[in-house]
Amino acid sequence: MSGMRIGILGTGNVGRALASAWARAGHEVVVGSRRPDDRELRAELGELTAAGVRIDGTAGAAAHAEVLVNATPGTESVALLTTIGAPALAGRIILDVGVGFLEDGTLSHPVVSLGEEIQRAFPGTRVVKTLATVDRKVMVAPHSLAGPGTVFLSGEDATAKKVVRGLVTDLGWSDDAVLDLGGIATARGQEHFALLFIGIAQATGTYEFGIRVVLPAAGGSGPDH
Repeated sequence: MSGMRIGILGTGNVGRALASAWARAGHEVVVGSRRPDDRELRAELGELTAAGVRIDGTAGAAAHAEVLVNATPGTESVALLTTIGAPALAGRIILDVGVGFLEDGTLSHPVVSLGEEIQRAFPGTRVVKTLATVDRKVMVAPHSLAGPGTVFLSGEDATAKKVVRGLVTDLGWSDDAVLDLGGIATARGQEHFALLFIGIAQATGTYEFGIRVVLPAAGGSGPDH
């Protein structure tokens, strides 16, 4: 899709991978940090800045963005967005990839998803949950898998989901690999998959895998009732 202004909250592995990939795809990317002037951080992000990614504060990244990506730990996301403020976030699409874990390894959002929590806290935004079911390397290199995978969209706004679908395909996912699950409540399934994800990773010895939704063969039966 044509170049967009993307702000990314989070300077960890996920945020860096997405920033680099979307910059290569021709988007104008700003990464937001709570310590944007820290010399050590800027040195760590040198490859990104060399690729044209700008480093700014979190408010600056939000102000820049048509699409604001939440790549922060899920236990901290709402608090961080609150420091930016609802007026500054109004009208933005928030592409949420976050999953929250507590210290004991349980999910921080066992009933209502982080995606739902963000949407409720900031009703003036349009939250779309995606990419929460794959590792950061697979997020930006789906071709590295031995076969096709599936990623998911959850959100209330059809136009926002269309924009996010385009950004996901810019990462290398084919359009038919992106499955729209419906409203933001379906983000619960994406986030809860994290528990199965960890089990699969431990069983296979790698985090670099995908999942695929396999439908019945032609002429197969419909849903069981």
